[in-house]
Amino acid sequence: MSTAASSPLLDFLRRSYPSTVSSTSSETDIAHISHTIFPDTAYTENEKVETTQWLTTSSRLATPDEDEAKHAERLGSLNIHLSTRTTLLGTKPSIADVALYFRLAPALRTWTAEERTGEHGYHNIVRYIDFVQNAPLFGLALKAEDKVEIDVDDVKFVRKPVDPKEEKERKKKEKAAATASIPDGNNQTSLLVGRSKDQASKKSSKATAPVNSEPSTETTQPSTSTPNPPFPKKEKKQKSAKTAKPPAAEPALTPSLIDLRVGHILRAIPHPNADSLYVSTIACGDPPDTANTSLDESTGQTVRTVCSGLNGLIPLAELQDRKIVAVCNLKPVTMRGIKSAAMVLAASPRLAPGEEDAHKGPVELVNPPPDAVAGERVFFEGWQTGEPEPVLNPKKKVWETLQPGFTTTEALEVGFDAKAVEPLKTEEAGVGKLRTKGGVCLVKTLKGAVVR
Repeated sequence: MSTAASSPLLDFLRRSYPSTVSSTSSETDIAHISHTIFPDTAYTENEKVETTQWLTTSSRLATPDEDEAKHAERLGSLNIHLSTRTTLLGTKPSIADVALYFRLAPALRTWTAEERTGEHGYHNIVRYIDFVQNAPLFGLALKAEDKVEIDVDDVKFVRKPVDPKEEKERKKKEKAAATASIPDGNNQTSLLVGRSKDQASKKSSKATAPVNSEPSTETTQPSTSTPNPPFPKKEKKQKSAKTAKPPAAEPALTPSLIDLRVGHILRAIPHPNADSLYVSTIACGDPPDTANTSLDESTGQTVRTVCSGLNGLIPLAELQDRKIVAVCNLKPVTMRGIKSAAMVLAASPRLAPGEEDAHKGPVELVNPPPDAVAGERVFFEGWQTGEPEPVLNPKKKVWETLQPGFTTTEALEVGFDAKAVEPLKTEEAGVGKLRTKGGVCLVKTLKGAVVR
């Protein structure tokens, strides 16, 4: 006989949605029941992923022992996110809204008036909590005494809204000032494009001369003046043959062409459409608005979404809030509906000749030094000269050519063996260790492994 899974959140969901959340439902099922609770709402693949990410964020907001500064940072990011949204997904309801309400409402009860609606308060979170607990859209099983008491009229600090009339008058004055700075068109002759000043003035004088409405009585005499001789034709200059620019020199084949960086996995979830994949949110030190990145609302960091075939090989718990090494200049690929913008380096046993890869593992992530920071460059000793390509050209197969040289040593250090790469076999260099400025990258147990 199966034992009913229980937790405060599950109990609350069962009370509110008894026909949807059964006694056998578990915490892992929560992410997939939004459409059942809100059948009239359609969710895109990205919205499904975002829902799962918000479920993770809400659980962290409810952690009592979280660092105070970090907790305030999360609340600030959430408050900014809700400033232009009715729900976490914008306007669509989801199970993440219900979970966030359940986990955040107890804390809001203890907030002071200043924390709620003061100058530095969380106005948008307060408004959001009040909406979720009262909106028929969510239909939460709450008695009046269970709801957070919120006085919508008790606002300690109000930012002055823009007065439409004042804004219109301001723009009118700016326009008048700009017009006054332009010279008067009546005192200036406009030049016609393609004509000299003299030609333009003649054209203008003809246009403004008075027109005699009476027919002319003068007889036009034929001209007896000698016509002007035609201008001599200019000789055409021989066009000099253009010298073709030599093609840009191809960069030398070297591991430094690969953009290896320390990555910080903020969170990871199972791929909604593929049993063998995880979807990770990884900070790689990218500047804001970098191509193929997004803003992580819960942390304010610029992040990449990365799909990895590690589901079933590495426990999901090991992919939460941890440092890894990422390949950041492979061309992004869409994997079962979600674009992946990097690759996580991992080691697996080297196959014997003729052996087929059954993808059964073991697999171990490459670990950067403990003090490494997201975005820090990772390089192979002896191969650090040169800059990575912005994006590796798939047709040139740079990654496919160099990857066979990625390996691990007897000391569990990740390294690059040039002798395993056909074009570099003549190089005298030994195995160059993979490192940051602070130390060498390691794996747990796999020696002589393949790293990819």
